[in-house]
Amino acid sequence: MPSPRHTMRVETNTLIPMRDGANLRANVYRPKAEGRFPVLMTFGPYGKDVPLRQFMQEAWDRLNETYAEILAASSCKHLVFERPDPEMWIPDGYALINVDSRGAGKSPGKLDPNSPAEFRDFFDAIEWAGAQGFSNGKVGLLGISYYAASQWFVAAMRPKYLSAILPWQGTYDFYRDRTRLDGIYSAGFLKRWWNASVLRNQYGNPGTNCTDIYTGERVTGPESFSKEQLKANASDYLEDVLAHPLCDQFYRDRTPDLSKIEVPALVVANWGGLGLHTRGTIRGFMGLASKNKWLKVQGGSYFHTFLLPKNVALQKRFFDRYLKGENNGWENEPPVEVQVRAPGDTVKRTAQVASWPLPQTQWTQYWIDAGTKTLTTAGPKAAASASYAALSEGVTFSTPAFTKETEIAGPVKAKLFVSSTTADMDIFATLCAFDAAGREMTFIGAPEPRMPVTQGWLRVSQRKLDPARSLEYLPYYPHDERQPLTPGEIVEVDLEIWPMALALPPGSKLTLTIQGKDFERAGATGPMRGVAWFTHDEPRDRPPALFHGTNTLHTGGAHRSYLLLPVLPEGAA
Repeated sequence: MPSPRHTMRVETNTLIPMRDGANLRANVYRPKAEGRFPVLMTFGPYGKDVPLRQFMQEAWDRLNETYAEILAASSCKHLVFERPDPEMWIPDGYALINVDSRGAGKSPGKLDPNSPAEFRDFFDAIEWAGAQGFSNGKVGLLGISYYAASQWFVAAMRPKYLSAILPWQGTYDFYRDRTRLDGIYSAGFLKRWWNASVLRNQYGNPGTNCTDIYTGERVTGPESFSKEQLKANASDYLEDVLAHPLCDQFYRDRTPDLSKIEVPALVVANWGGLGLHTRGTIRGFMGLASKNKWLKVQGGSYFHTFLLPKNVALQKRFFDRYLKGENNGWENEPPVEVQVRAPGDTVKRTAQVASWPLPQTQWTQYWIDAGTKTLTTAGPKAAASASYAALSEGVTFSTPAFTKETEIAGPVKAKLFVSSTTADMDIFATLCAFDAAGREMTFIGAPEPRMPVTQGWLRVSQRKLDPARSLEYLPYYPHDERQPLTPGEIVEVDLEIWPMALALPPGSKLTLTIQGKDFERAGATGPMRGVAWFTHDEPRDRPPALFHGTNTLHTGGAHRSYLLLPVLPEGAA
């Protein structure tokens, strides 16, 4: 017998008590029926009552223009940014609780995102939900980006009722991905995020332009605070990050111990998250202690793919198994499933394998030749060097045309030997692909519509490796000290470039560009020039005396610089 379909009960601004006596506000969506149901929860600062069209107009417009199957499955009346749609869950016997974190939306208090205090509140909310009369005692976490990233930390705290997590494209690493791309302050993203996504929805903000889905009133509660009061009621997020350039206790308090997470986990990463989430989502999966864990790496717009009915069905199968206890064969899902992209931002195929990186990977060195500006498997014939002004377009190296279709999928690394005229330098590395006619193959990102294949970043004074956590193909930097450069001295750098998956047709080429600033395409205008708002141009973090010098890449001879690519053999599974 199929399970009954339920109608939905909506309870707005339910009070959830915290251990210190505060109360947070939540919207509770649950079946209009007697019984106990598994609970899904989201917890964060974006406003539980903000309609998607107001939070991010472009995401709403694209949904309406492109994703008819989502509109056919739901009225989207209750849809808010990066959270599951209640209409897609409650009919199938789930309860959904969306919580405004402290100081955000309708929840009074100090706004302090990504902090130990917020994680404690999240823990308390989970324990409250698991004990409610409508709950079956099992709580799962589901959400995108912020609502994915916070899952890692609270899961490491091991709440009693937490039974499964499903982080959909959300990094676990607060230093290396969310605030500092391997040492470089993420100025463009952080400023935009803090002001447009967080402060706009701060509790008591009378200037918000967002109106409640259900009442039409403003989403930030009944109180109206002055600018001075609002500032006093919020952490100084941007300045706090700037004040901590190294990975010290400030970041350790905000990054989870993945070895403490043992609940079942379905981790979904997306190739379209360069500059913020992709690497940390995959590394999060790698570090989980759970014996029941799965990784799926997809392409496309990760916000919209989250809502596609076929992906909601996937999410339900996972939660049906671990929150409802159904023996639905979920354990037969391949442990790792990776979409391999192709030109036109299409999916060439989906690799289903036992582990990440893909077990059949053939790690292949493409030697960098500064003299010929090439990347070849044969190696450079002589020592050479190439210099570039840090704020220029840098230097670009190209492979020969591939003679047959070539699939590359997995982590990427560059071994570089570099020097600078200053005491530090930042490396911005970009991999691009071009078809046989010389046209660049670009891909949909978030929100960049013409994203390159992949990128990597590193502050060279923080090049020190952690030998216990580094692999030949996957360097790991502790970022706990600076090792300044001596101008003109050559140093060795293992540069992590974020993972990729691409099927290159015959005649196509790959290029590697090394420069000292953000990648942007020549002649492009506006914010979407190659990396959207994921820019790194804060002068307090990148003072000209250190980062506006002339940098040099050395190749051949004693300085055998190379690009390490994860090539898949023909006919790989």
